[in-house]
Amino acid sequence: AVSEHFASKEKSDALDAMDSFYQGAYSLISSPEAREAFNLNAEDAKLRDEYGRNTAGQRLLMARRLIAAGVRLVSVTYGGWDHHNNIVQAFKGQMPAFDQAFSAMIRDMDRTGLLDETVVMVSSEFGRTPKINNNNGRDHWPKVFSVVAAGGGFVKGQIYGASDATAAEPDAQPIGPADLFATVYRQLGIDYTKRLLAPGDRPIDIVRNGKHRSDLVT
Repeated sequence: AVSEHFASKEKSDALDAMDSFYQGAYSLISSPEAREAFNLNAEDAKLRDEYGRNTAGQRLLMARRLIAAGVRLVSVTYGGWDHHNNIVQAFKGQMPAFDQAFSAMIRDMDRTGLLDETVVMVSSEFGRTPKINNNNGRDHWPKVFSVVAAGGGFVKGQIYGASDATAAEPDAQPIGPADLFATVYRQLGIDYTKRLLAPGDRPIDIVRNGKHRSDLVT
């Protein structure tokens, strides 16, 4: 599919209409190295099985291939998690495949040394209400949710922070988005205290009022 896409694009006049920025970006993703990174058939069949022959497994394997090829940032989406209805069945349908794939990805990257130099993070935009609603689902809840961070110098095997008994409020070692991303950016070598200029020369904080949490990293 990737090869057919580039073959059709390169025969059209669309590329000529792009400015230098688009052409530069296009040359990155159309290079032989990039195309090969998308070739899942190059992986050993046993490794593909370890990740899982499903959407979650093959997307995370693709992400690992892109990182190994030198891509600096990879974002993976999998399924829909907005479970306002029938949350138990929804999780049973999605979570086992993701659990297998994510575990395989961490093992794979650890074996090859990629995990030491790569931050792997799984997050959502918010949590879910402590109580089940009338549709056997859970609604939006911003006060408590979990994030997984692995590799890139993060402490291994650590559970940081805790909620109260009903997962309604933070109870111990709360960490908000600003501190989390200040810590992540520092691990990536990015000065999180820096400001970037938005259109109109408006200074925008990379992270506003965030602090590096040294106890999260080695």
